[in-house]
Amino acid sequence: MCLLWVRTLSGVFAPPFRSANLVYELWKIGVQSWFIVFLTSLFIGMVLTFQSAYQMQKLAAEIYIASLVSLSVVREIGPIMTALIVAGRMGSAIAAELGTMKVTEQIDALQALATDPVRYLVVPRFLALLIALPVLTLLADAVGILGGFLVGTLRLDIMPSLYWKMTTFPLLMKDLNTGLLKSVIFGMIICIVSCYEGFRTEGGAEGVGRATTRAVVSSFILIIAADCLFTALFYFVLR
Repeated sequence: MCLLWVRTLSGVFAPPFRSANLVYELWKIGVQSWFIVFLTSLFIGMVLTFQSAYQMQKLAAEIYIASLVSLSVVREIGPIMTALIVAGRMGSAIAAELGTMKVTEQIDALQALATDPVRYLVVPRFLALLIALPVLTLLADAVGILGGFLVGTLRLDIMPSLYWKMTTFPLLMKDLNTGLLKSVIFGMIICIVSCYEGFRTEGGAEGVGRATTRAVVSSFILIIAADCLFTALFYFVLR
């Protein structure tokens, strides 16, 4: 897997550049995923506001609900939920596609035609994930905060101007940059793990199913582990 990551990075900077493949992968990963990210983030922002209000009202601290929701969404929930959604939707698809190509010997055919499978199959997906995942994370952040705003102003009777002020006041550029950097790392994890499992598929249709399951489960575990690591690094070691 580490070797695949190194070969992918070297392939990013080596010509020829297949822009058509990159645009196609951006369409699949980014454009076709935005709606599910939108809905999920909206509902999560609403749920987080309701749960925060349940505790904050006991302390007469409703004013801090907006700050809690905005920080939680931008630092953690936006990046990690977007990554898990994309890993479940596109990580499985990548592993299944490459696994099918492996068991049907299409990858062997590429090598016979002197085409590097990593540069042809992995690099466009790698670049697409590095571009699409931060953009989807920004969408998730905005929509999650919007969901909290709707609940806070319409259900909890917080003044819209006050809610917005308490939303933006605690946010720092460091919080946004941390979430975006995490999304880049998560995109690398999704691509490398899914492609690795696809390349090592064997055993026909049953093997493709196993590779798809391994890709999704491994991506989920590594994403959460990486999130824990980088959160501790950014907010407790490098503060």
